[in-house]
This record gives sequence, C-alpha cells and structure tokens, in this order.
Amino acid sequence: QVFQSSIESINQVMSSSSSSSSVVEIAYDDLVAGKDLSEEIFQAYGPGGLGALTISGVPGFVEARSELLPLGHKLGHLPEEAQKKLEHPPSLYNAGWSFGKEKLGDKPDTAKGSFYANPLYDKPGSEEEMKKWPYFYPENIWPKEDVPELEEAFKKLGKIMFDAVVLLTKQIDRVIKKHIPDYEEGMLHKHMSTTRKVKGRLLYYYPVEEQKEDGWIGWHNDSGFLTALTSAIFMDDKTGEVIDNPDPNGGLWIVDRDSEPVRVRIPPTHLAVQCGECLQVISGGLLVATPHCVRPSACKDRAVGRATFPVFIDTNDLPLSPPKNVAREKVFEKTTQSKVPPLEKRWTKNDMSFAEFLGETFNQYYAWTKQQQEAKDDK
Repeated sequence: QVFQSSIESINQVMSSSSSSSSVVEIAYDDLVAGKDLSEEIFQAYGPGGLGALTISGVPGFVEARSELLPLGHKLGHLPEEAQKKLEHPPSLYNAGWSFGKEKLGDKPDTAKGSFYANPLYDKPGSEEEMKKWPYFYPENIWPKEDVPELEEAFKKLGKIMFDAVVLLTKQIDRVIKKHIPDYEEGMLHKHMSTTRKVKGRLLYYYPVEEQKEDGWIGWHNDSGFLTALTSAIFMDDKTGEVIDNPDPNGGLWIVDRDSEPVRVRIPPTHLAVQCGECLQVISGGLLVATPHCVRPSACKDRAVGRATFPVFIDTNDLPLSPPKNVAREKVFEKTTQSKVPPLEKRWTKNDMSFAEFLGETFNQYYAWTKQQQEAKDDK
C-alpha cells in the first residue's frame, strides 16, 4: 500500500505538470547534404525549445544500439569481484566500472551502475596529460574476459554517434553566426571534429523501491558542449529480457521554458542530442541547456531495469567565453535554474577552461544536493 501510494502521489505531481512532449526531429540525410537547418536548431535549442533534438536515419545506428544496450544488464550483474577489476580509482572512476562512487549529498548513489570509456581513443591524451589529469584523460579499461563483446560494440556505437554530432555542429555554428555576427565562423565544428575528449557511458539503472520523481538520476543540466543519447531499453532485471516500458511516466523528463517538467520520448530509431552549458556560454545564451532527470518505471509484477548510452562530446581547447560584444548577463537570461545550481556561480569568469568549469560544477552539485537533502530531512 505504501508503494502504491508513493507511485500515485508522484504520478499526480508529474502528470499535473504536463503531458509528454516530442522533440524537434531532423534527418541525417539533410545534415550530410548541408541543408540549412537553422530554424530547426533554434527551435530545439533556443529560448522556446527543450534543449534537445533527434536525428533520424543515422546509418548503422539502430543495429549498433541493439548490440550494445543489453550489455548494460550483463555488466550490472557481473560478480562483484569481476566489477572490482574494472574500477579505476585514479580517474575518480571516470574509466571502467562505477557503482556507488557518485554521491547524492553524502549518500552513495546505488540506483545505477556505469561503464565509462572513450569510444574513439584507448589513450586519449599524451603520457604527460594522462599522468597530470588522470580523471580527464583516463586510459580505457575493457572486460576482455567477462564481457569480450563489449569493446567492439561500445566503440562501434560511440563512433556512429560522434560522427553524427560532428555533422550537427556545422548547423549549430550556422545558427549562432546568423544571430550573432561576431561569433567566430565554424568555431564549434573545428573543435568538436578534432577533439579527443569524448566519453561514452553505458548506464544500467537498477530497480528502486522509492518512487521519487528523479529516483534514477537526479535533476541536472549537461555541463559540457553536446551530449548524444540513445533512447533507453527496459529490461526484466532478473532475466535480462528486453520488455516494454511498463510505466508511461517512467523515463526521461525535461524542464520546459515555463519551468514545468515534461515527459520526453525518444524514438528508438533516433539519435538524440542535448545542448550543454558550455554551448550555452559560447553562444552567448542564444542556445540554452535544460534541466532533466530520469524517473523510475514502476511495476508491481516484476523488477524493472533500464539501459541507455550517452556520449559526451567536449573539448578543453575552447575557452568558455561568450562571443565578442555579448554581455555576460545574456548567457543567463533565458536559463531555467530552479532545479540545478545556478550557472553564474559555476562559470565564474571568461576564458574558463572546460576542466575548470567541470571541477567547479562537481563541487557545486555536491553542495547543492547536500543542502536539498538536509532541507528534506528537516521537514
């Protein structure tokens, strides 16, 4: 009864906010042809959009997704000793397996397990860079004995997603240049097409007992430049069987520009791409990141897990500053920040590097989450 009451109360809160919402769709063939998609990009990432779009018709994507995502369950249910072999403390668990290492305030996050790797480069930095910044340029670790098929599937899907996003950056450059003439032409594409700072994250969400609105992953903005994302698959946690999502309210939620959460459904054949806060900064606030979370799927009949695969595409070589003649305040003008730490307290100066911004963001989210938890405990 307590479980059912919890589900109903969360359903009321989430359903009263908004119904599901579709994201802007663009065709891969149009990206390849160089068709002007400025209107669609601005509709998706601009002040009235959800901060996300989908790309249809990406060659090889559907097959590669179906090969990789079920391996999330396999990794998530390896014996603990096998998982321990895949951990990499020097990278702060940004390579290999991570479970319970992230914290929600002072509490370990045990709602999900993650496997991190760079899908393009096993050694993304020079020896000096990897030694100096092991958390930023970690060397890949692969479970060659326990899940030998993972490496090929991970790299295959990650490369497909990266290449599609690189094409998209040409369109993003175009729309920013149209609105802000002082923006450096082709800047984002130049940096994204040559970056080695690419991180894939194969996620497996375990069944949870407490049905919080953000129980699988808390409200957050993507802090980088662009995040490519597959739609999720849902699984019987005990057997690994792929099943339909049993809960229409379970899955990805995004805060719209009216500060209301909306349920977003990504077609399984589409690649989604979300706008990050670094893109918001370099576009002078023209394009805006949005808070989002993942709500658990409730089911009385069986334990439900969820697998998905984001790829974070970033660079440390592009200083975080708005275009020339764009005031700092413009960057925050259209931001929805009620559910995340304020961007202006994390991006504290022009020419901040991505590494600096990421470090400050981690600290701020830790303090923010701890404060939110303490406020709930006091009640």
